[in-house]
Amino acid sequence: MGTQVNPALVAARADKLFFYSPYNFLRKLDVETQQRLFGTGLAEQYAADSTHRVFAFEQEGATVQFLYSYLAWDSDFFQAEVYKVFTMLFAADASAAVLAAAGTAFRQHLQQQGATYCFAELPAEDTRVAQALGAAGWRMVETRLLFFHDAVATFEQPRYPVRLARKEEATAIGQISAAARNEYDRFHADRWFAGDTGDRFLARYASAAVEGYCDAVLVPAEENLPVDSFLAISDLRAHAAELGTGFSRVVLTAVGPENRGWHLKLVSETVQRARQQGAEYVLMTTQATNRAVFRTCEKLGFKLGGSSHVLAWSK
Repeated sequence: MGTQVNPALVAARADKLFFYSPYNFLRKLDVETQQRLFGTGLAEQYAADSTHRVFAFEQEGATVQFLYSYLAWDSDFFQAEVYKVFTMLFAADASAAVLAAAGTAFRQHLQQQGATYCFAELPAEDTRVAQALGAAGWRMVETRLLFFHDAVATFEQPRYPVRLARKEEATAIGQISAAARNEYDRFHADRWFAGDTGDRFLARYASAAVEGYCDAVLVPAEENLPVDSFLAISDLRAHAAELGTGFSRVVLTAVGPENRGWHLKLVSETVQRARQQGAEYVLMTTQATNRAVFRTCEKLGFKLGGSSHVLAWSK
């Protein structure tokens, strides 16, 4: 809004911006296309609409730019001004002191904007941005691992009875999500989400998934078994044609005590669904602490693709 992205700074960060692609570990995909969609191309166009913003800082002849956005839905839900940082732009020779000073200036800018909460999800490869935000007082609240399955076409596992959640089950699915608390996800590890705020958010998110926000929500369909688990899926169609392949992503999943063991079954059926739809990859992100998910990934043939860090600042 008013400040334009500096193309020279984008070019200086091209090697790190590539890792902002959610598919950077899939080497079969075209690098230039990934850069255009998620890296340098996205950075260059960042100030093109009212929700995407650019903050510039100058010191000692160096320029640092922050690309960030206003999150309207989150702000409405939390009744607070919520923002998300995409990345920082700077020259390769920018000093750590300048980056730290830029981080402090950006934090002050957020306060002047009326921001209450701001977070960033950074690929682990972008260490200088993580260090700059840390030096400016941002806290690290979550580390995530991204797993992928790239043998969907030949996937062979026992079949499990599942069905699509019905819209009238949206509230119940939300309650399952809220009850399956994970102390290490962003909404529980970050103390800004006080009390049951994180539970309420994940309940609303899960309900919205059933109501159409996601492409499918799978639940158990085993006779005499109560529904106490679910798995929400998005098919990521937006860039499938440009990338020349299809994806399914596990967006959110929760398993209650009455459906113990169903995480593996629901994930397995997600891969089966992807095969039926002709998708080549299934993606799933979890916390670096979630050993139960690691075991599911090992049993079903998922591979580790990458990792990221979530940092946050709050007023």
